[in-house]
Amino acid sequence: MDMQAIQAFVSTTLVELGIKVLAAIAFWIIGRWLIGAVVTLMQSALNRNQVDATLTKYLGSIVAIALNIALVLGILGYFGIQTTSFAAMLAGAGVAIGAAWSGMLGNFAAGAFMLVLRPFKLGDFVQIGGVTGTVHELGLFGTTVITPDNVLTIVGNGKIFGDTIMNFSARPTRRVERTAQLAGSVDPQQAIELLRAAVARIPHVATDPAPDVSVLDMNLVGPVIAVRPHCHTDHYWQVYFDTNAAILRVAKEAGWPAPTPTQIMRTAPLG
Repeated sequence: MDMQAIQAFVSTTLVELGIKVLAAIAFWIIGRWLIGAVVTLMQSALNRNQVDATLTKYLGSIVAIALNIALVLGILGYFGIQTTSFAAMLAGAGVAIGAAWSGMLGNFAAGAFMLVLRPFKLGDFVQIGGVTGTVHELGLFGTTVITPDNVLTIVGNGKIFGDTIMNFSARPTRRVERTAQLAGSVDPQQAIELLRAAVARIPHVATDPAPDVSVLDMNLVGPVIAVRPHCHTDHYWQVYFDTNAAILRVAKEAGWPAPTPTQIMRTAPLG
């Protein structure tokens, strides 16, 4: 065995390789620290501009992933590894993953637009993707909604953006829709005055706009009175049930007869 050749190999190749390994470790540590600093600075700037916290978080994740990939490619290039084929392999993998996860990527794109356009926010009472409830969490792939019966439901962002969005919290007040069926013998104008006064005394009913009480329709039983108070979304169901109770209380105190259909029977003479 040629000891001089071994010594020459150790003194050149292995030493050079060791230096490169140490340099790569140093590059990785310093690069990771710089990436963390860049992401922190970016998120701090977005927070100062009052950008949505969820959007800030995911933008930071995307930037961190992109910079980490660039760091790995740079270290591989330092070792003399051709990164062109590696980048092509990543691009091919990205195309394959994109085709397999087209639905997920659609949800991701819809979530990004939704976080920018903000058709609703956390705590809003909405109807999205056929689900009605309070927005609990905004994500880039799905939105979490808690329904009135306390069921946690996740709706894909693609379905939300491709369907009608109803935000019940966007306006200062919301109108409660109730009706009162009267018997034909009841004076509708008197009923309107009594119902309007009773509804105005319900807690949390808005004065502007004032409750709308008027004749909605007429049928074989008698007139139908529309009772429509306005209130904040947080008090909707309380006002809804209190309005029902007010209608029943007014009917009982006024002594209105029960609304029943009127039947007229005629007997034809025989022969």
